[in-house]
Amino acid sequence: MRKGLWIGGLVAILVVVAGVALAANWRSLVLFAVANRGKEPVAANREVVWSQGPEAPPAGERPPNIVFILADDLGINDLSTFGGGVAGGRAPTPNIDALAAQGAVFSTAYAGTAACAPSRAMIMTGRYPTRHGFEFTPTFGGMGRMLELFYNDGSRPHRLIFDREADRALPPMLEQGLPGSEVTVAEVLKARGYHTLHIGKWHLGGAPEFTPNAQGFDESLNMMGGLYLPEDDPGVVNVKLDFDPIDRFLWARSQYAASFNGGPMFAPKGYLTDYYTDEAVKAIRANRNRPFFLYLAHWGPHTPMQAARADYDALSHIEDHRLRVYAAMIRAVDRSVGRVLQTLKEEGLEENTIVVFSSDNGGAGYIGLPEVNRPYRGWKLTFFEGGVRVPLFVRWPGRIEPGARYAHPVSHLDMMPSLAAAAGAQIPQDREIDGVNILPFVTGAASRDVRARQTLFFQDGYYLAVRDGDWKLQTSERPKKDWLFNLAEDPTEKVNLAAQRPDKVAELKALLAQHRKGGRKPLYPAAGEMPVSIDKTLEEKATPQDEYVYWPG
Repeated sequence: MRKGLWIGGLVAILVVVAGVALAANWRSLVLFAVANRGKEPVAANREVVWSQGPEAPPAGERPPNIVFILADDLGINDLSTFGGGVAGGRAPTPNIDALAAQGAVFSTAYAGTAACAPSRAMIMTGRYPTRHGFEFTPTFGGMGRMLELFYNDGSRPHRLIFDREADRALPPMLEQGLPGSEVTVAEVLKARGYHTLHIGKWHLGGAPEFTPNAQGFDESLNMMGGLYLPEDDPGVVNVKLDFDPIDRFLWARSQYAASFNGGPMFAPKGYLTDYYTDEAVKAIRANRNRPFFLYLAHWGPHTPMQAARADYDALSHIEDHRLRVYAAMIRAVDRSVGRVLQTLKEEGLEENTIVVFSSDNGGAGYIGLPEVNRPYRGWKLTFFEGGVRVPLFVRWPGRIEPGARYAHPVSHLDMMPSLAAAAGAQIPQDREIDGVNILPFVTGAASRDVRARQTLFFQDGYYLAVRDGDWKLQTSERPKKDWLFNLAEDPTEKVNLAAQRPDKVAELKALLAQHRKGGRKPLYPAAGEMPVSIDKTLEEKATPQDEYVYWPG
């Protein structure tokens, strides 16, 4: 009898222990199932053979080559250009700094929005989402459900909102793309006789209508996975962010993969940032005798946080492991810029090549590093200055004097018309282009005291912002709140004037309403809404008293 009771008690204990273990691991099981759904095989690395241009340069004057280097989630304070830099300047960016010093610095440059894909669409087209509907970042099916499971663990004051009906209405991720009817800068330059090349991240759709090759690029080495190297590669140093559900998903879902001109996936060769740079060098050399446009869209320093071991080892003076890995990732991006500039010089192309450097949006709060956007408030996924202020440097020898600076607001929207004008290409005449040509302000053709534009708009679902002159309004439905700032007096958005200036709030809301009137609706719904603390990283414990805003997407 006693033995039976003892066995029964033991069984009960085991059942409880198993239940606790199951409760602790069921989220991981869901993550594994969702992340591994639809993964495709990746072949071994194969050499990319770029189309070779003519053996000799054409006779007479030729338009300038254009190289556009775009970083991903780079914070404005990640560069030593502005006197800051990662880890208090202990990881300088000398090559990016040199590019800035040799050309023009647009010191009040804005991303098109505070998230990667829609911002890239605006770079490509020069048009707001109200024109084409590409408003939300494409996501994997089931990702919103997985984020909800991990985010809503009871430790945070605001829940992530997951809309199951919207999630079911989402097309497959590859079909969430920039419409093929849009005209990209690559198409404009191709019509001018440029050979157009894309290397790296695209994120504007993967179905036939949306690929880089369909959107104007003659050749495309496309990023097909999110890993910089396989997790267990001896040449990589990893950091996992257990407090970030997106990071958990990326580690589970990402592959180490590329594709050339829409062909089968294959493994890159080496650390991803260096691999893209190696291929950029090859592409420049292959096209040295014809006008080319190279869009080098790096993944770095976006998560997952993976550094090349050599870069990590070179930063041993940075004690914090996560900060050191992040700094090493930026070191690789900076090295890429240096290698591209050196290749242009070696090939005799330096004097007739425009080089642009920027980031798709501000630094992310979900990496848990509080200094990336200082002195500005906010992060990626907010319209505070930290989320949308980006570096923008343009070098054009003989046309832009070294050290030129333009202080008035400019935008990624301006890239398409500016580069088209530099190339002598015609922008589309059958549609509105929201960007303007900003190059005259740094070539001496227009006064730098003149504003390139009066007004800039930002939108993500019900979360909207407008900058008109020096006034900036943010307005949202979740929470239902307005933020009004005079950026001339308060550039870091510390003093909300909405209550004191209802007249200015009404004036700016009228501008927003007029901008959105008759605009195209989003191409697909937002399945999730993520709360973002304005002044704390995701790692820091948020309280109900902290300012926050929801980001639909």
